[in-house]
Formats: sequence, C-alpha cells, structure tokens
Amino acid sequence: MAAKASHMFARVTPRKCRLVVDMIRGKKYHEAQAILHFTFNKPARFVEKVLQSAFHNATTNFNMDGDSLYVSRIWVDEAGMAGIQGKLKRIQPAPQGRAHPILKRASHIHVELEEK
Repeated sequence: MAAKASHMFARVTPRKCRLVVDMIRGKKYHEAQAILHFTFNKPARFVEKVLQSAFHNATTNFNMDGDSLYVSRIWVDEAGMAGIQGKLKRIQPAPQGRAHPILKRASHIHVELEEK
C-alpha cells in the first residue's frame, strides 16, 4: 500500500521541477527531505511540501513506520490541456506593433511513499 500526495497547479514550470524530482527518486524519506531542504530553488519548496504531506499521510492514515519509508514513485505533469487552466497566457509588446506570447506554466506534482 502506497501513501500518496499531490499538488495540483503549482506555479512552477514542469521542466524545472523535474530536475529537482530526479534528485530524490528512489531515496529514503529522510535523505530526500534533507536534499530538498538544502536545495535553494523554487521547485524544491513545492516538492518538499508534497513529500511531507505524503509522509504524514503514511504515518497517520496507513500506520507505516516513518524510518522505513522511501520515495517509490514521484512524477511531474504539466497542468492543463490545450491551454485550459494550466498556462497563463500573457503578451510581451514587441517593436512595430507586434506581440510575443509568454506562457506561464504550472505543474502537477505527485508523490508516492512505500515501506521497504
């Protein structure tokens, strides 16, 4: 039985978030938490909160031992389908009346913890 947690529509790009997620995949919970705590970028804060939520779900709802938990699955998806709710679309004015699009992307972060 895996304890799960997710953060939907996190305001961080999936590409940057996947770099952080790849660092902790397969690690024990306490080791992953230490890595995220000392990683100084925005996606690390989001992933750390989701990891803590999954840990608390495991210890309270499933009565799992906190010392034997490890990150079994962790993945990041891009939020929204075809521009619906996941991407904020903005316009950057450009010379001669043109406009360049800016896509402010969001992510869905999913974490699953299991016992070894």
